[in-house]
Amino acid sequence: MTVEIQSASATGGDLLDELLTPLRLRGVFASRWSVKAPWGIRGDQENCAVLHYMRAGGCSVRLPGTPEPITLGAGDLAIFPHGAAHELADRPGRTTTPLDLVLPDRPAGTVGAVEIDGPGPATELLCGGLHYDEVAVSPLYRALPEVLVLDPEMLADEPLLADTLRRLADGADHRAPGARLVALRAFELVFVLALRVALARLSTEFPTLRALRHPEIGRALLAVQTRFAEPWTLESLAREAGMSRSAFAAVFRRLVGEPPAQHLAGRRMQEAARLLTETALPLSALPERVGYQSAVGFHLAFRRHFATTPGDFRKTRARY
Repeated sequence: MTVEIQSASATGGDLLDELLTPLRLRGVFASRWSVKAPWGIRGDQENCAVLHYMRAGGCSVRLPGTPEPITLGAGDLAIFPHGAAHELADRPGRTTTPLDLVLPDRPAGTVGAVEIDGPGPATELLCGGLHYDEVAVSPLYRALPEVLVLDPEMLADEPLLADTLRRLADGADHRAPGARLVALRAFELVFVLALRVALARLSTEFPTLRALRHPEIGRALLAVQTRFAEPWTLESLAREAGMSRSAFAAVFRRLVGEPPAQHLAGRRMQEAARLLTETALPLSALPERVGYQSAVGFHLAFRRHFATTPGDFRKTRARY
C-alpha cells in the first residue's frame, strides 16, 4: 500500500504504517445492496479484508461462535480485516442464503449488485472486498480483531473517511477510464483511515489495538516489525521497551496474544515467505536475512511454521 498516515501517537502511527504497508492491495470487488426484509446472506471466510457501510436502514451481523449478534445502523462501518465468515440479515435468527448463490463471481476490479424485494423495511449498504497478498500479512495484522465497528460519530473524526464513504456509496461509473484504479485507491483510503480511527477510538475494547497504542509494547512491536533480523532475546526486547523482563513478557502476551519469541518467529517466517515468493535470493542466504544464525535452525523453524521446506515453498508459490 502506498498511503502514508500520521497518528496522534508517533509509535501508533509508525506501527500502523508498518502493519499495512506490506499488504499491497491488488484489487477490490464492490457491491451495492438494496434489500427489503425478510432477507439473510451468509458469507464464508474470504481471503481479503471486507468492509460493510450502512447507507440506510440497518441489519444484524453474526459471526460463527459468537454469542450475541452485532446491530448495524445507518452510517455504521463494519471492518473485517481477515474476511471472517459472517451472516448479514434484517434481524437475528433469520434463515440465510450463501453469498455464492447471490453473487457467484466476485473478481477483483468489478462491481456487483444485490437486490431483494420484500414487504419489510429497506436497507442499503455498500460492501467491498479488498484483496491483498496473503504472504505479506504480518503476525501483528493477523492478531487484529475479527470485526471492528465504527459508528457515525467515530467516522466524523476523519472527515476524509466519511466523505469518501459517502461518495463510494453514492456510486460512480465503473466503466469510466481508470475506474478500477480509482475504486481501489478509494477503498484503500477507507481501509487505512478506518483502522486509524479504530486505533484511536476502540483501543480500550481490543487487546491488540491496546498493544499498538501502548508506548512500551509499541516500541518492541515496531522493533520486531522493522528490525526482525537482529539477534533479539527476551531481555533485549524488554530493554527496547524500557520494561523489566518479567513485566514485559506478561504485558506483551496479554496484549498481543502470544509470547514475544513466538511473535518474533512469526515475523521472521513472514519475511522468509516473502523473499521466497518475490525474489530469487539463494536459499543459503535466507537464514541470515531473517535473523537466524544457523541454517538448520531456520529450516526447522520454517518447516514447523509452514509444514514444508523453503525449497518446496518456493517451487509452488514463486511469482518472479
